[in-house]
Amino acid sequence: MMEKRSANYLRYLPGLSRVGAERTGEILAINPTITPSRTEAEKIHVSVYDYSADTINTEVLENIDSTFSYKERDTVSWINIDGIRKNDVEAICAHYGVHALIVEDILSIGQRPKMDEMDEHLFCLLNMLYFNEEKKTIESEQISIVLGKNFVLSFQEDASRDVFNPIRHKLSIPKSQVRQRSADYLLYSMLDLIVDNYYLVMEKVGDLVEALEDEVSRKSNKRSLARINQLRKELIVMKRNVSPVRDLVAGILRSESEWLEERTMKYFKDVHDHILLAVDLSDNYRDVMMSVQDLYISNVNLKLNEVMKVMTIVTCLLAPATVIGGIFGMNFDVIPAAHHPYGFYAAIGLMFAIPILMLVIMKKRGWF
Repeated sequence: MMEKRSANYLRYLPGLSRVGAERTGEILAINPTITPSRTEAEKIHVSVYDYSADTINTEVLENIDSTFSYKERDTVSWINIDGIRKNDVEAICAHYGVHALIVEDILSIGQRPKMDEMDEHLFCLLNMLYFNEEKKTIESEQISIVLGKNFVLSFQEDASRDVFNPIRHKLSIPKSQVRQRSADYLLYSMLDLIVDNYYLVMEKVGDLVEALEDEVSRKSNKRSLARINQLRKELIVMKRNVSPVRDLVAGILRSESEWLEERTMKYFKDVHDHILLAVDLSDNYRDVMMSVQDLYISNVNLKLNEVMKVMTIVTCLLAPATVIGGIFGMNFDVIPAAHHPYGFYAAIGLMFAIPILMLVIMKKRGWF
């Protein structure tokens, strides 16, 4: 019902029914007051990295129950769950003492990125961004991260991709920073990679913006307007996902959670600096797109003015011939030179001589 209602509204917006209306529907059809109807994953993929400075144990599990034993260990455990299923999420969160509201957020769809502290757990929800080279669109994947005593739980929707391969590589190196630190450093590493990946997506979008700006400057057409509309929607997606992460990281910096060590806070400050720059860049891209749209409108108006100028000049040049023809075409018995043997040629001569004189005057005045 919600999708049908959104489609009815969209058809009244100019141009959207023709250019990317489906994409607009995807962006606008988000209502947090409606219980999400998530399609549960057919199967889940559970990977566990249990490590300390000296040892590391990597396991791939097929069920949630096998992760329960990591709660009481002295080592740091990163339990990553690919694929969201309600029963599995509730089971592992119940065992690790995660609050019911956090469980509800993990199972949600289209949530705004945020950070919460509940029952001695620190919870982060944000989106990983990817750029679809084929469709030229930004795709997002929601990830939920729960930080507790010596463990990090992460919940992803798509098992086929994420941005955490550099962390997995560092975990295999005994002397790496992530192996020497506690679970809060692992949380920092995950947030840092997610934010850094934003720049890769923004770089792709920036290339499209520059190409479109060059196209509009050289030769714009209706396809240029379609591309402008498409890129504006992608910038909305980027802005919606990037900007709230600033508040998320700022909340971590203000947090007094016992699981956040003082020596790790400087790393979160570095992530905060990166996300501030990302927000500024997204604003800059939006400003550039507004300038491109203004440039397109100016080009359209310029073309219209050129056409109107040509038509005006033609009308002015034909005006003398119309006046002369109208005078000598009046139904009077006595018209000067009407019966003169050279009257016709004199009238034709005036019809050509006056427009030529008008052209000379217009040229001298720089009207064209």
